[in-house]
Amino acid sequence: METLKIKGHEITPITIKDSFNRRAVQYKNKIIETLKKIGLKDDDIDIELAPVAFKKVPASVTWYFDGHHLYYSYKLASKYVENLYIVFKIIELEVNALISEEKTVEEFISEFSEEPEVEKNRKEARELLGVEDDVVDIKVIDEKYKKLAKQNHPDMPGGSAEKFKKINKAHKMLKRELR
Repeated sequence: METLKIKGHEITPITIKDSFNRRAVQYKNKIIETLKKIGLKDDDIDIELAPVAFKKVPASVTWYFDGHHLYYSYKLASKYVENLYIVFKIIELEVNALISEEKTVEEFISEFSEEPEVEKNRKEARELLGVEDDVVDIKVIDEKYKKLAKQNHPDMPGGSAEKFKKINKAHKMLKRELR
């Protein structure tokens, strides 16, 4: 089976064929238990379960650690519950690295630090680049970015430094989401 490389970790995705909602609750509980290992309480963690865990829906978790708003989401799998599994595995690996002192608190925070309105900002970035909300293929995003960057480069006729900066920022945001 193919492995995914996410945040420097190799993860083998799973295919879930039944008990979708029950398994989603299990992964939610595993995420909470994992984050409790670094001192978080239930109130510090927010995981909104999808009403139907077999649909293609992104999974995300938000938590507060050491005064920082941290966030992680994944949406490349074909089902919400499979996305939630990837979220769990990444958080588990990163928390274990923090506990074993392979990572510092600052590095851990840096891995997950996001603006509170990250999903809204990602949607706006996709609109600016002219890609649909559900596009997760970095090649498609790169192509749109390159075309728009060339058109709006300040050295080109009709180019705009302001728009060029916005396009670059949007591209960087989406690359970070998909790495």
